[in-house]
Amino acid sequence: MQERDTPPIELSVIIPAYNEAAVIGETLGRVAAWLTAHGAAELLVVDDGSTDATASIVEAYAEQYPAVRLVRNPGNRGKGYAIRHGVAHARGEYILYTDADLVYPIEGVVPFLAALRAGADLAIGSRSHTGTLFALHPRHFSYIYQRYLVGRAYIAIVNRLLQLGVSDTQCGFKVLRGAVARDLFPRLRLDDFAFDVELLYVARQRGYRIVELPVYFLYLGEQSSVELVRDSLRMLRDLWRIRQNGRRGVYTREPARGARRLAPCPAASPSVVGEDAGKSAQEPRAERGSYRRWG
Repeated sequence: MQERDTPPIELSVIIPAYNEAAVIGETLGRVAAWLTAHGAAELLVVDDGSTDATASIVEAYAEQYPAVRLVRNPGNRGKGYAIRHGVAHARGEYILYTDADLVYPIEGVVPFLAALRAGADLAIGSRSHTGTLFALHPRHFSYIYQRYLVGRAYIAIVNRLLQLGVSDTQCGFKVLRGAVARDLFPRLRLDDFAFDVELLYVARQRGYRIVELPVYFLYLGEQSSVELVRDSLRMLRDLWRIRQNGRRGVYTREPARGARRLAPCPAASPSVVGEDAGKSAQEPRAERGSYRRWG
């Protein structure tokens, strides 16, 4: 919600981060500079219980760029939880979430915003789109191609089970109307990688219009933190949970006020602390680890 004297925010950019000290500074510099040059916007970095200097780097940038804010999760909760927490604090008319390493350059948001202004409710990046461009060293081709094949198998299963009708659920570049994001995210139940699938599934149930757009994928050689065998099995389990939740009508129920125990949108400030911040930084659950891309 907006303060009375606060100008409207057109775009909120949400970046989830866990132990991203090595890259977050450069990312913040690029994104904050671009946003400053392109009107009313804000950048929210959601720290998912990092044990390195991620949070302090974000706080330092917040002193230089008023549009930068830090949101703290109550411990290491997962990428889905982090983005959902960011949405709860976002004030923008449109909301973009993307990865901390910025493999999808921020400049690419322009056609996504145009698609929303033209009538779409969600504009999602697709690495399988015919217009997508990949920039990588030839030595990385075999690794990327392996992940491409895994991703194709996964999306085939997703579309068979859930009938989403999309070519890429896991691309880390998605833009939503703010009102749509605030309707969808409180309904979600998954905290890990499959939350993207759950988001699109619920969007289909709610009748929202989804469009897929090409992206520019800049691969710098860092391998994804996703472990193919372990995480493939977990994501398949989550697909079944999504399907069962959908059949039981879980996603059609109106969320209770303050659903998923996320704090409401606060007034603008350089540092935002979630309502569970008084608890121990590490809650008794498995550490999620750094997260970037799947497939």
